[in-house]
Amino acid sequence: MGLIVQKYGGSSVADAEGMKRVANRIVAAKRDGNQVVVVVSAMGDTTDELIDLAKQITPIPSGRELDMLLTAGERISMALLAMAITNLGHEARSFTGSQAGVITTSAHGRARIIDVTPGRIQEALAEGAIAIVAGFQGISQDTKDVTTLGRGGSDTTAVALAAALEADVCEIYTDVTGVFSADPRIVPQARKLQSINFEEMLEMAGAGSKVLALRSVEFARNHNVPIQVRSSFTWEPGTWITSQ
Repeated sequence: MGLIVQKYGGSSVADAEGMKRVANRIVAAKRDGNQVVVVVSAMGDTTDELIDLAKQITPIPSGRELDMLLTAGERISMALLAMAITNLGHEARSFTGSQAGVITTSAHGRARIIDVTPGRIQEALAEGAIAIVAGFQGISQDTKDVTTLGRGGSDTTAVALAAALEADVCEIYTDVTGVFSADPRIVPQARKLQSINFEEMLEMAGAGSKVLALRSVEFARNHNVPIQVRSSFTWEPGTWITSQ
């Protein structure tokens, strides 16, 4: 039995149909005999909509309250996805970042992960459940306030959980089929790479590639977590990112 951490971005869970499609993919991994932990982003443009709403209330919202507001997006996703999986006959339990043991610094809007203590996740897996974790968020070690990790924070959550759980792989599902030599939406002749090492991926992320957040690649390199970038809309193999 393997242990897989899967991360689904906002485009993958943008609506109810997307949630159901993702739930089927998760259940397929479970049926293959794996323990499955899922990190999920907010649906579609929910985070941007919540930021706009806050700015209609006040031009400069407090960092603490803005983080409290923005984490609601991932909480909506995790609960709906757990419902979709339960509807397919499998037990799923949803957890906020703090419930999942994601401990961070206290810098609101750009907190860094200090540690992950995934006791409740391990307990859920041991009891045969699929664990669904809200990405992009944690709890401050010092203040015990809810924090957010900044753009791409769900990628970092997934890699950090994979490291803490000693997962076999961290699968990052997005709307592209892997890592390309250039942006395929701009350069039609861009080719998909079968594999790439951490250093090369760090260079691409640093140069503005939006496939993976820079912090998540740094975390994967430092903890030697193999990543596979795939599309949640097809079943074709993606790109492996490893130390080799």
